[in-house]
Amino acid sequence: MENFVLNDLGYPELTLLLVIPLIGILFLAFLRDPKKIRVVALVTSLVELVASLPLFFYFDPSTYKMQFVEGPYPWIGTFNIHYTVGVDGISLLMVLLTTLLMPICILCSWRAIDKKVKGFMSALLIMETGMIGVFVALDFVLFYVFWEGMLIPMYLIIGIWGGPNRLYAAMKFFLYTLAGSLLLLVAMISLYFAGGKTFDIVTLMTVHYPPGFQLWIFLAFFMAFAIKVPMFPFHTWLPDAHVEAPTAGSVLLASVLLKMGAYGFLRFCLPVLPEATLAFTPVILSLSVIAIVYGAYMALAQNDLKKLIAYSSVSHMGFVTLGIFVMNTQGVEGALLQMINHGITTGGLFLLVGMVYDRTHSRMIADYGGIARPMPRYGAMLTIFAFSSLGLPGMNSFVGEFLVLLGTFMTHRGMAVIATLGVILAAVYILWMVQRVLFGPVTKPGNAGLADLELREMVVLVPLLVLVFWFGFYPNPLLNFLHATVSHLLEQVNAAGSPPPLADQLINGELFKGLL
Repeated sequence: MENFVLNDLGYPELTLLLVIPLIGILFLAFLRDPKKIRVVALVTSLVELVASLPLFFYFDPSTYKMQFVEGPYPWIGTFNIHYTVGVDGISLLMVLLTTLLMPICILCSWRAIDKKVKGFMSALLIMETGMIGVFVALDFVLFYVFWEGMLIPMYLIIGIWGGPNRLYAAMKFFLYTLAGSLLLLVAMISLYFAGGKTFDIVTLMTVHYPPGFQLWIFLAFFMAFAIKVPMFPFHTWLPDAHVEAPTAGSVLLASVLLKMGAYGFLRFCLPVLPEATLAFTPVILSLSVIAIVYGAYMALAQNDLKKLIAYSSVSHMGFVTLGIFVMNTQGVEGALLQMINHGITTGGLFLLVGMVYDRTHSRMIADYGGIARPMPRYGAMLTIFAFSSLGLPGMNSFVGEFLVLLGTFMTHRGMAVIATLGVILAAVYILWMVQRVLFGPVTKPGNAGLADLELREMVVLVPLLVLVFWFGFYPNPLLNFLHATVSHLLEQVNAAGSPPPLADQLINGELFKGLL
């Protein structure tokens, strides 16, 4: 228990967060009226949001130790598997982001989803339990169950309620993610035997593994998490999934699911496999810089508004992995801020795409010209979230990108310069998109009569809008949660020392000793 802090709330806070969505599903099972189903799903998500707030107010930011810990409670005693949950500064923010976004996703689907409403809302609530479970699990098997458990509801959300090519996109998403998950399972079992036959994540962080063994486990972890991020060149499933997914699916995919890959690097690769992490750092930094520039360049070439935002996610997530692997406080904290800020900004952009698609039934940028005239509120919202996406000072994304670039410049100046090209390209494709969508003459006669954003749509967007400026002008509340955890994480990595280069390990056979 020396690695835990006891926050006495008088009740099992994290288990409650895992159970509330499931209770909501039980209520949905007895309903048939779509209106009542929507109301119950929304109330469930709001109760979950309120129930998560004690995490924010009672969290102790002065320590790196796990907090609100429950367990270990025996689950499968034969294999030493336990139910153990807890949060630190890294996972806390992701839990809060998840509980914030779920009611927004339900509201944005209020009218857009008009068939099999019960199934859709149930899938969203199952997703919420799975996403929170990934961020709070402190047993590797429990983590894996939640990690895999999200595959099915997201597959169904894309495959049933998606666009014309939904089955292709859903299958591609499923196969890519499943391939990475199988490698994750192999690595998990290997760590179990090498770490003293335990799946306890905190305990596994204290075990020193042979360098060759670390390299092979890291490769398995890397494939699983890089596909989830997704990093270049494992990103090809993402644009298809985003384009075909309904709006709520795109928001959850961009804002939460992609962050699980980055969270996996932070939770497992850095503290459990520090020597392998340092050995692979040059490779991952190179891939991250390529993703930043490539994603921005591809976004510049898109005519489909949703696909443009999807490729921008590849670029923005490149900043996240770049910050994580520069291995300094500025870079890692900037990456974590970028994870939260990307969820807010890109989530808002996908919401705006869904709102205009509901009116025009088109995602092509050429079909939107001049819509700021009939839709001034929409134009203002799109402009704000677009400027946030390109990292305008005073908005949330600027803080994360600035810290990542600052941390990169301190250790890898050349890569920082190349990464800055991504910021420049972002300004080009974002400003060009805003010009083509909002301004100039109305390109289609029907657009002149488009209805502006209604009250429900404004309620969906305003919470994210507030966070854009709050975190842009005053990011300290987020940074305070991160300092202790990030400092301890970097201490764990630096304690491993500098490993031999990968080429040397390959030549002297150390890499193959780990395999054998």
